[in-house]
Amino acid sequence: MTPERILIVGGGASGVILAAHLLRDSDARLDVSIVERRPTIGAGVAYGTEERDHLLNTRAGGMSAFPDDPDHFWRWLTESGHAARLGCADRFCFVPRPVYREYLTSLVAPWMDDGRLRVIQGDCVDLVAFKGGVSATLADGRTEIAGLVVLATGHAVPEYDDTTPYSGPWCSREELGIGPDDAVVIVGTGLSMVDNVALLRAGGHRGRIVAVSRRGLLPQVHAPSEPLKLDPADIPFGTSVTYLLRWLRRTVRWAEAEGSDWRDVIDALRPHTQALWQSLSVDSKRRFLRHARTFWEVHRHRLAPQAAASLQVALSEDHLQILAGRLEEARRDAGRIAIRIRRRGGDAVALDSDRLIDCTGILRDPTDGSGRLVGRMIDRGAARLDPLLVGIDVDKHCAIVGADGISSPRLYAVGPVTRARFWEITAIPDIRAQCAALARTLRDRRETLAPTSG
Repeated sequence: MTPERILIVGGGASGVILAAHLLRDSDARLDVSIVERRPTIGAGVAYGTEERDHLLNTRAGGMSAFPDDPDHFWRWLTESGHAARLGCADRFCFVPRPVYREYLTSLVAPWMDDGRLRVIQGDCVDLVAFKGGVSATLADGRTEIAGLVVLATGHAVPEYDDTTPYSGPWCSREELGIGPDDAVVIVGTGLSMVDNVALLRAGGHRGRIVAVSRRGLLPQVHAPSEPLKLDPADIPFGTSVTYLLRWLRRTVRWAEAEGSDWRDVIDALRPHTQALWQSLSVDSKRRFLRHARTFWEVHRHRLAPQAAASLQVALSEDHLQILAGRLEEARRDAGRIAIRIRRRGGDAVALDSDRLIDCTGILRDPTDGSGRLVGRMIDRGAARLDPLLVGIDVDKHCAIVGADGISSPRLYAVGPVTRARFWEITAIPDIRAQCAALARTLRDRRETLAPTSG
């Protein structure tokens, strides 16, 4: 039995940052392992790309892994020489995501060298808690035992095969296999659409690209901003979505009249968004997801100025066309894909395409594709979905809640898999704060469980 051991399932940003928080503030007895199916850690969906045109969507000054050391990433960027090489003159710069993956790997390198952190390459397919610990079963039949386990599996990535006309949103250029003159339709006009357009253009693609979404909205662009100081008493917690949006628009108008920018208001809300989400009723959350989520996301999750400029070039050259509407049909026909789009407001558009890319966002079935582990836990009652099917239920300490409504003493979750409770838990500034809090919880929990688990 290994009661001192903490096992993290998932080696993307959430898992690596949690491991760094656990190990930098712990005694030498703590043993941490990461199970990751990819050959490297720190990649995941967000940072697995090799494309230098795929930039961070948050400025360098906001990407530290440690909330108590907000300049940590910037120092690493300058000391490593990356800042000079990339021409980053200040903290308001947006670096390629492969560089951030390198940073994440460097965070835990010292503990990998001294043996306190072990990386196990494999696909965890089941987690079973018992009286003395947790058993993690890998796809190849191996079993790992730990006192505490944290689910850090990130976004559920759908699987695509020959039965569907779609390609995935996070494929490499080689995986997509798109010819230079192929016609491409992208469903979704958010950040992953921008990434795919950049990927295609960097590879010399010349064919038509059409991106379609219900409202045809593009992400807004980052600009220097100074968040306003919002007192919690000024924020309408627990009200309807309609009232909340009315208050937000009124506050933006006031800020602009005072010489500020709408970004100053949105960024001021950042420390309060999780509490706002939790204050909404289930019905209000449902209405937000249906009617307001897109408007919030295009303002909250913004584009690097360089990425926005490249996108505008694609639009001005008519390489890219944006349509507001919905996809009514997509079927394979004589080696191509026949697509019908119903424009917002009326008429239908028929398109023939060589490739259809699904960029509809990260709000997907948590049990789909790479979420098979979550699905098995739900089937067994070790976890449960929230009423809106956004993610699994966790308590305020990130302990996984079972079908019986009881929080597990040994199973926890971190990062995007916890979005049902925390909603805004996809960006590094939110993840790092969650990891810091969870690391404290796990250290305390380990001390509580250790006497009875040995």
